Amino acid sequence: MTTPSPTSLHDATLRAFASDNYSGIHPEVLAAIAAANDGHQVAYGEDVYSARLTEVAVDVFGEGTRIFPTFNGTGANVVALQALLPRWGAVVCATTAHINVDEGGAPERMGGLKLLGVETPDGKLTPELVDKEAWGWGDEHRAQPLVVSITQTTELGTCYTPQEIRALADHAHERGMSLHLDGARLSNAAATLGVPLRAFTRDAGVDVLSLGGTKNGMMLGEAVVVLNEDAILGGAAALPYVRKLSMQLASKMRFIAAQLIALYSGDLYLRNATQANAMARRLRAALEDGVAAGELPGLAFTQDTQANAVFATLPVGVADRLREQFRFYDWDAARSEVRWMASYDTTEADIDAFVVAIRSELARAQEA
Repeated sequence: MTTPSPTSLHDATLRAFASDNYSGIHPEVLAAIAAANDGHQVAYGEDVYSARLTEVAVDVFGEGTRIFPTFNGTGANVVALQALLPRWGAVVCATTAHINVDEGGAPERMGGLKLLGVETPDGKLTPELVDKEAWGWGDEHRAQPLVVSITQTTELGTCYTPQEIRALADHAHERGMSLHLDGARLSNAAATLGVPLRAFTRDAGVDVLSLGGTKNGMMLGEAVVVLNEDAILGGAAALPYVRKLSMQLASKMRFIAAQLIALYSGDLYLRNATQANAMARRLRAALEDGVAAGELPGLAFTQDTQANAVFATLPVGVADRLREQFRFYDWDAARSEVRWMASYDTTEADIDAFVVAIRSELARAQEA
């Protein structure tokens, strides 16, 4: 019987700047999935790939590290936060944090915990900002703030230094709180900082990490990484139960594990993130040159470009016309603020074509 050839349903030349989730699977990750596909392996994580992933996690983050793959980033965050908190616990986070804005209420509804949001100018918490909500211990009328959650890189594209994370960890630990790090774009931070992943996670005092993969070349999958078992209610042995009841236990775990191995056992995570960051810088630099020359009226930047995101404001109507050629998202439609994201497979030609389109629409807006 002849197997029909698969037919692509999409235009492979289409490029977008909406999200690094839009990119396909990196060829090395796809090859790792295929290599894991033949034959049978024990389900639910009792396979050789999951065992190898544990070794990789120890190599990257240090002795005692435990890793628990999940289907997605929201799942990793919900599992991690549930494992850190009693039922009366609360999480201090930035108001812009993914757990607060983009997870459909899952941490609160599914995890049964309270989020205490703090306004920040750049998406980054500081010890002083944490203290705006880290209070009320012993007051039975207030959800108890027991975890600080930060995002690296932040939703505004900014990056914590190892020193900033260490200051937050020390501040949290002094108050009996744990530090959780949402690392959906952890690799982009490593590329920006030029240091190993361990330098701004375990060595900086992070207790539990949500380790990203999908935004950096994987098909699907993230992981909860336990760096300090003492921070987990019931210890790391409790994580399998929390993951299962949170519907994040994959039966064919080997395929998530194989992807994480491909990404983190060598330098693929760093190569991919370095390319994405470089393309965002190329976009920013080209537009800054145009602004300085007075050629891009109405365009202004709203955040530093420290990883693979560019935030800008545009004249009214320009974003909608640009989206007829390149898809991207409004960040704050009320002030015409947009977000442009570069991916591991974004090329210089992609950026150059996008810059030409931006220039053309801004010129058109000025003439109108």
